[in-house]
This record gives sequence, C-alpha cells and structure tokens, in this order.
Amino acid sequence: MTEAILEPDLPIVDPHHHLWDLRPMLPMFPKPRHPFIDTLVHNACYGFDQLHAHLTSGHNVVGTVFMECGAFYNAAYGEAKKTVGEVEYVNGVAAQSASGIYGDLRACAGIVGHADLLLGSGAGEVLDALQTAAPNRFKGIRHQGAWDSDPDVLGPPFHAPEGLYRDATFREGFAELGKRGLTFDAWVLEPQLPDVIDLANAFPDQPICLDHCGTPLGVASYKGRLHERFDTWRHNIHELAKCENVHVKLGGLAMAFCALPEEGPAAGSSSKHLAGLWRPYIETCIEAFGAERAMFESNYPVDYWGADYAVLWNAFKRLTVGASDDEKAALYAGNAARFYGIEAILPA
Repeated sequence: MTEAILEPDLPIVDPHHHLWDLRPMLPMFPKPRHPFIDTLVHNACYGFDQLHAHLTSGHNVVGTVFMECGAFYNAAYGEAKKTVGEVEYVNGVAAQSASGIYGDLRACAGIVGHADLLLGSGAGEVLDALQTAAPNRFKGIRHQGAWDSDPDVLGPPFHAPEGLYRDATFREGFAELGKRGLTFDAWVLEPQLPDVIDLANAFPDQPICLDHCGTPLGVASYKGRLHERFDTWRHNIHELAKCENVHVKLGGLAMAFCALPEEGPAAGSSSKHLAGLWRPYIETCIEAFGAERAMFESNYPVDYWGADYAVLWNAFKRLTVGASDDEKAALYAGNAARFYGIEAILPA
C-alpha cells in the first residue's frame, strides 16, 4: 500500500531490525508453515540493499540499531563464540552505510548481538569477543526467553526453556553485562512478563529494554483472546514500568504472533487501520513508561507480516499526533540513541 508520508522531516532512529540470508535454509522449512515462518520465507534475503530501500522509503530515518537474529554465525569460532560471526558481518554493513556513499543515514550504528548467558560467568569471555568484533558499535545482547506451554504459539524456530530469566545460571551470566556496561534486550511473550519484572528487580542497575510491547498473543490457543487478556497485560506493563532501569520498544505488534492484524504477510492494511488496532497497547506503554523510556521500533522484516515499512511508521505517527515536539523527539529518536549510546548520529 502506498501512502503519503506523515511528518516526513521527523528524525527517526529505528532501534530494532534484523539482517539475514535464509535462502540456503528454505528446503528445511516444512509445510504447512507457521505464519511466522511464512514471514521469514517471504523475506528470505534481507541484507543491506533491502534494508536501505526501506529506510529511504520516505521517512527521515537517520540511523538504526541491529538486533540479533541468529544469522551469519561462524562455526570456526567454536560453539560458544560462533555468535561473533553475526556481529562481524553487521559491523561490515555498518561500515558500508557509514562510508557516505549512501548518504547521511547510519544503518547499524548500534549492534545488539547474542551470547548464551546459560554459560554463567563464562559468558563474559563471549561478551569480550563480541566487543572486540565491533568495538565502536557493539552495545549489548539479547537472549530471548520466549516460551509457551502450547508449542503452536511460537512454532519450530524458538526453543527457550521455561523460566529462563529466573534461572540461577542464566543470572550468573546476566551479571557479566553490568561489569561491561552493556545493555540487555528481553523478548518474552505476554504471559511471561512477570519473569522480566523479577529479573529487573533483581538487577536494578542493569539497563533492560522490553521488546515488542511484551508481545500480546492472538494465535493458536490464544486466538480471539486479546481482549480477555488485555487487563493482565496492562497490569504487568505498569508493574514493569516501576523498574526505572527498564525501557520499552513500541512495535512488534504487526508480527504474526499478535494477530494485529490477523492477515498477512503484508496484507495491505492502512496506517489508519493499524493505528486503531495498536492504540490500546502503544498508549498503555507510553502511559506506563512515560515519553522518556519508550521508543518506536520497526522490527523489520518480521513486522512485514502486517505492515509495509512506510505504512508502519505512518501508523505510529497517527498515534502521537497529540504529542509535543519534545515528546516526539524522544519517542522516535532520542530515547533509542541514549539507551544504545549512539547520540552522535542525531541531527545537531
């Protein structure tokens, strides 16, 4: 769907996107496919060219943060450190963008990688290797903890153990982040929000960002239950917001998991329709965390399930039409830049 770009001059730092090449793996995806897998297949190759086309599709995206996604691992580094390959690859993409050939845009100005925190204190050695791979861009890690008793919710790609963020060994590894001044991105599903609350309270000085508004669920055994579970989600969001070390990413709602919308991939929903679907979640998060601890994200290309890139940002802008200029500056760029330490890319 083609729409006129709303507020085209508003600077944006997109703090959550991926890069991958899944083409060699396509024969491994059995049919019928989980809707999430359909999204991956539809965007099997998502490299700099595809990203750049989206970032320059009309909105004023000045920079981005890459989010780990299990791509480009290098087995030659050994099981624990194979994740360094992903950061090396993305650092090259960042250098490509920073060359100036493609304009002032600074894609992947921040890089969030992955280290297995179930290594306990041994995770520190992996974190150091990740830092060495991109000393000026590596900012922290994500160790996703998404789990549900219904295996059809997530489908085959995700296998986090139940209660990961409460595990003692995981927390031993988690403590290594604070020693190095690194950030942590938490991805869980809505029923798991109490795990993030407990983790944030246990490590009050560790910067944590909750991804995707806590991932409300509208698929499998949760189909048709978004309204039923909304009050529980809202309560937990407000409880988590009491932890001053936590930020929240406003987005991810176009993922197939959320069924907001149910149709995909890229069903052609208008920004007005998407804004209506997302308003209760976005407004609750901003109400809870304030304009100073929330940041809009694209989660691309995963959110391509329900929203074209340009339309997605239009939907967000419809939801902040009543915000002040200072609030918009924070929600769309400032908070992300500060959280990930990339303020230098912001316009003067």
